[in-house]
Amino acid sequence: MQKWKEYDEKEASIRLDALGKQILFAARDELYLGMRFLDVALCSFVYLMDTSISPFGTDGRIIYFHPQQIGGMYRTNRVEVNRGYLHMVMHCIFRHFIKGNQQDLYWSLSCDIAVERIIDGFFHRVVRRPKSLLRRETYRKLECAKKVLNAERIYELLKEWNLTKNEFDKLYQEFYVDDHKYWVTDDSQRNPDLDLQQKWKDIEEQIETDLETFSKEAVEQSGELLGQIKVENRQKYDYKKFLRKFAVMREEIGVDVDTFDYSFYSYGLRLYGNMPLIEPQETKEVRKIDDFVVVIDTSMSCSEELTKKFLEQTYSVLSEENSFVKKVNVHILQCDENVHSDVKITSKEALKTYMENLELYGRGGTDFRPAFAYVDELLERGEFQQLKGMIYFTDGYGIYPKNMPQYKTAFVFMQEDYQDREVPPWAIKLILCEEDWKLER
Repeated sequence: MQKWKEYDEKEASIRLDALGKQILFAARDELYLGMRFLDVALCSFVYLMDTSISPFGTDGRIIYFHPQQIGGMYRTNRVEVNRGYLHMVMHCIFRHFIKGNQQDLYWSLSCDIAVERIIDGFFHRVVRRPKSLLRRETYRKLECAKKVLNAERIYELLKEWNLTKNEFDKLYQEFYVDDHKYWVTDDSQRNPDLDLQQKWKDIEEQIETDLETFSKEAVEQSGELLGQIKVENRQKYDYKKFLRKFAVMREEIGVDVDTFDYSFYSYGLRLYGNMPLIEPQETKEVRKIDDFVVVIDTSMSCSEELTKKFLEQTYSVLSEENSFVKKVNVHILQCDENVHSDVKITSKEALKTYMENLELYGRGGTDFRPAFAYVDELLERGEFQQLKGMIYFTDGYGIYPKNMPQYKTAFVFMQEDYQDREVPPWAIKLILCEEDWKLER
């Protein structure tokens, strides 16, 4: 009798496993017919029954599913299964499963909101459903605060909202779709499988390429997906390394170890006692920042908070010991549609004083041309000996010059306030990441 019972339980388990996999196969195929640019992503999983999960979840390789729960979802509304499958795919595309700690409920909620917001922006029939009042209000509140709404930024905003337990629970319940139990739990697990991370990074880049080459209709039906992927895929550059592009070669007093031959030096000391055969050179060539221009967009559309963050990070780099020559010539301009301020910085101390007493002027419209015209006037007056470049911190809305200037120009955006902007082909477009002082191209 016991053997028959065990046999029946095993048969039931096999049937449930097969049924669950059929449901996931059906969801995958339905999503593929509407979103062929996701073909590789949708087919990147194996399926495994797991009754400890609710209703499904993924670790980037496997989709674990509770057969009874997804069976009930499928009977009630198959769109929910489609959305759940797509939800897990989006977590993998943006690598949420290895970026944070799944035990941090705020991180889990932030990832779910980020993904659901993208899916709610889709116009594909297989995932469309009405948005609840709580969802609409949450999206509105987030969009009022910042423009780039990836999981990391949503996490920061949720923390700033100081949610009560009841408010948090309502949001968590509203946006809960999948179980995150198989995500990483601490930093020791952060890079367990570099091949898996690279796999999803490659898939993300392929989706970006496919969306850019597909029809305009396909892009429009996918809402903000392409824009979010573009933000994630931008190549990162070290901010210090970027600023060195604006440095010039200078001679400074000091031992040039690159031209000093220790073998001849020590040989002379051994042969003559205290007479080296070759003395080290007393000057050396170094690359340091000398003539430089920083322009701050002080128009109404540019956040004062982000402007100060940009200046603080720029100050942190420029104030390092090896960045400046003894006397520099850095002009910091404030400009909206007119140039309102020009402060000449000649030392680290002057830059520090400027930062401590920073006051922004303007708040009008945005026109980039006056700043370039003003710098051209400074050049004509001989204000610069060897101007290497200009950094223009802005939100990107404005009128650009038609002609290329005689110096390098970079338009810099803060990632948390960034929306895609076209800059002139002769200019560099970079997005400054606050968390690690990186620049994304």
